[in-house]
Formats: sequence, structure tokens, C-alpha cells
Amino acid sequence: MITAGVVASAGDLSLPLVVAVAASGAFLGDNTAYYIGHRFGTRINDRFFSSEKARKRIEWAQRQVSERGGELIAIARFIPGGRTVVTLSAGTLGYPWRRFVLFDAAAALGWALYASLLGYFGGHAFEKAPWKGLLLALGIAFAVAGAIEVVRWYLKRRGAAAAS
Repeated sequence: MITAGVVASAGDLSLPLVVAVAASGAFLGDNTAYYIGHRFGTRINDRFFSSEKARKRIEWAQRQVSERGGELIAIARFIPGGRTVVTLSAGTLGYPWRRFVLFDAAAALGWALYASLLGYFGGHAFEKAPWKGLLLALGIAFAVAGAIEVVRWYLKRRGAAAAS
């Protein structure tokens, strides 16, 4: 995605097309994983996630999907490997597909914009030091995840205060 953004900045690709294709691909991939989890759920987990380490990751993801739902789906889009576990778990847990689609669509579009614009605006800036671009990308991903968690914490605290 970042490379496609760099190519778009050179004028060889259309940036809106890059974003649209990336968002569509991410959305379809996530929904495919959700469907697999929904359809084959437990059998998939038992067969492919049988190690102790993998089981702990699945259990963690299942707890998080139950507790945080949509926010986790959005954050997981920015975590390589994490999004697969979360989307499979969402399907396995029976997380409502209509809610999943809404959060996933927003996450896919946000990720596509983030990655392609990072390449579009930063590709040439990081030509001589690509590790700086990687650090910036990771920093942005952590900032987005942190902001979502802060908002979630605030809303939970506000709800608890209102209930008192």
C-alpha cells in the first residue's frame, strides 16, 4: 500500500483508485475471515491454532471481542496478524455481522487512507532512510489505537458516573 502511494505521488497511479482498491480488498479479506470463523469456527481454532501460545492468543482475542467488539475490530486492522485472529474470532463468537460490517468498513477505509497517504506524502521524504518511515507508520498506528482506547475509557467512566 505504501509503495502504491509512492507510485501515485509520481503520477503513475490514481490515488483515489489506490485507496478504493485497498479498502475493498481489506474489507473483503476481513469479511472472508469472519465468514470462515462463523462457518467453521471451532474446527479452525482446534486445527490451526493448537499450540499453547496460539490458544492463549485466541482466548485473549475472544475475551477482547466480547468486551470491546467494534473498537477492537477497528484497531486490529492496523496490526499485522492481529486482524486475522480478531476477524476469525468475531465470526467464531457470533459477533453480529451487521455491526462487524460497519466497524470493518470504517477500519478498512481508514487503513487504506493511512497507508496510501503515508506513501503518497512520505515516500520521497523517506527515500534515503526508510526506517524513519517505518517508525512514523508504527507511531501513527499506536496513536490511533491509543486514541480509541482513551475515548473508550472516557465513555465507560462517564457511563459509570451517570449510573451512580
